[in-house]
Amino acid sequence: MQKKLSMTNILAYASTDTAGNLLYCTLTSFILYFYTDVFGISVGAAGTILLIARVIDSLDAPIWGLIIDHTHSKYGKSRPWFLWLAAPFGIFLTLSFLSPDLSATQKGIYALITYLVTGIIYTGISTPITSILPNLSSDSNERVKLNSYRMVGGNIGYFVTASFTLPLVAFFGGGNDQKGFAITAAIYSIIGILMFVFAFAKTQEVNSGPVETQSIPVKDSFKSMMGNWPWIIIVLANVMYWLGNTVRTSTVIYYAQYNLGHQNYASLLNGLVLFQVVGNILIPFMVRKFSKGQTLIIGFTIATIGQILMGFVGDSFALIVAAWIFTSIGTGIAVSMPFAMLSDTVDYGEWKTGIRSAGFLTAIGSAFCIKMGSGLGGFLPSKIMSASGYVAHHQQTASALAGIKFSFIWLPAICFMIGAAIMLMYPKFERKEEQIKQDLLSRGN
Repeated sequence: MQKKLSMTNILAYASTDTAGNLLYCTLTSFILYFYTDVFGISVGAAGTILLIARVIDSLDAPIWGLIIDHTHSKYGKSRPWFLWLAAPFGIFLTLSFLSPDLSATQKGIYALITYLVTGIIYTGISTPITSILPNLSSDSNERVKLNSYRMVGGNIGYFVTASFTLPLVAFFGGGNDQKGFAITAAIYSIIGILMFVFAFAKTQEVNSGPVETQSIPVKDSFKSMMGNWPWIIIVLANVMYWLGNTVRTSTVIYYAQYNLGHQNYASLLNGLVLFQVVGNILIPFMVRKFSKGQTLIIGFTIATIGQILMGFVGDSFALIVAAWIFTSIGTGIAVSMPFAMLSDTVDYGEWKTGIRSAGFLTAIGSAFCIKMGSGLGGFLPSKIMSASGYVAHHQQTASALAGIKFSFIWLPAICFMIGAAIMLMYPKFERKEEQIKQDLLSRGN
């Protein structure tokens, strides 16, 4: 019988997402603004950099998955990567927020390289966060519980960067945002490195049977995707979540500064994303009444309604806050469920093909989705804002303000709505989960 996980083990697993979000959400939430209003790159060029980096970077997700599936160490397959990549992740995150004195072309090259390498390392350290989950417990409900703790931890990391980054930049920079961003990024990096080391020390892969410890041929890893429709559905829906949420978080600073006239509103709104924890907490109760697929649809729907409400409240900050909180509860549900459900699609793939490729499937289902969604989430609003006439540090035209508002409010709503529509195809596969579990048990897996 599997030994029950201690609270220390659970908190260690949760700390992986705390550290990951603290660093990566700093990158995705503030890098577009840093490039355009601090480092001095045009909004169009900045968006192109984000897209190029993410298209290239998204291709490394299956590679990292294969690497993890072929990792053999006394620490396990997934766990050692928390230790091996912690320092490189922190170093390159800090480099991404430095402002060397370069020409316009050199700035673009520097930004592309640092952003790209940071993203590649993030894939390497975030993929095992998800791929280790099937090896922490065989129980689907226990996985949901573990994932809920992880998501709460992730929201804490995001809350810190969302609420305190701009105030810390102002504090450490003293009016020099280049200095402020550099110091703030360095502090976050040190904290993140220490948390990943703690996660390495206090997690353990305890569900590694013979199937897990053998190297899986590369061609078999790709075969594990074939016919795995629940996995395909989750991947598509997860991309739409990260696309919508990244657009929302990367444009809030522009909307607060130019449309509302108060940049500090961005920190207040970002801090209220902590209400995602409410969505995380609701999940264990919701999955008792609804299926996991239905729960994810509900999350997408709540997020969509909240975004739409923001479009009709005008400049009333109190009402914007209320709608923002409502959306955040929905995104708290929508961000959590795919990661827990990916473990079930690994089981489905093994049942369908006889191949258990946890690292490969979860790498694409998590890291690829985050990368592609966040890359497009930075690119699309930058192009919309550029086309509508946005110019940094200037009073914006009516057209530019409309472009910012569309990017901040309506584009995320569209993405969340599409995500909900995609998930409508999931229930017929979810109904097979108990049969799959019994069949795998009968095979001795």
